[in-house]
Amino acid sequence: MDPFLALLNSFSSNLSEGELGSLKFLCRGEIGKKKLESVQSARELFSILMEQGQLSRHKVTFLESLLTSIKREDLVLRLKQFVEEGEVNAPDNEPDAHEKRRLKAAIKVISDNVGREWKQLMRELDFTDVQMERVMAANPQNLREQLVQSLREWQKCKGKDAKVTDLIQALRGCKMNLVADRVEQELQLMNTGTR
Repeated sequence: MDPFLALLNSFSSNLSEGELGSLKFLCRGEIGKKKLESVQSARELFSILMEQGQLSRHKVTFLESLLTSIKREDLVLRLKQFVEEGEVNAPDNEPDAHEKRRLKAAIKVISDNVGREWKQLMRELDFTDVQMERVMAANPQNLREQLVQSLREWQKCKGKDAKVTDLIQALRGCKMNLVADRVEQELQLMNTGTR
């Protein structure tokens, strides 16, 4: 069984009728009125979104924003865990396990230490304004989460070419040398086994 379809099926059985109604309303710009009226379950709604290319195992941002809008943070968390565990990305286009651990540590340090200047950093990483707008819309009022999700999106887009050295270089390019130093210190601690 496809793990992504199993996840969507699980989401469908966890959504109430009221939540389904909210999801249908939020999809009015994406799906025609007639088609929406015939939808009886979240499973059907997900199928339509998949048919229209709004949702796939490699494209979950729209689903995440829908679930966030109806305040189902539990499902958003499950979706993020699914993505983080590499189920969404093709395994041959991911950094190796060692680099993934390093990236995860670097993202934590960066998100703990970079504040309002996060857009400057993302631009240095060639992350587009459109991509940033999408992340900001999905995480309004939460600066830290906007940065974390932007970095994860960057990592996903880069695939196996995502490297911690790129993050450090971008930090230095933005004159965020203190944060770059902290990332390097964290990586040294990981290498010596104290982390």
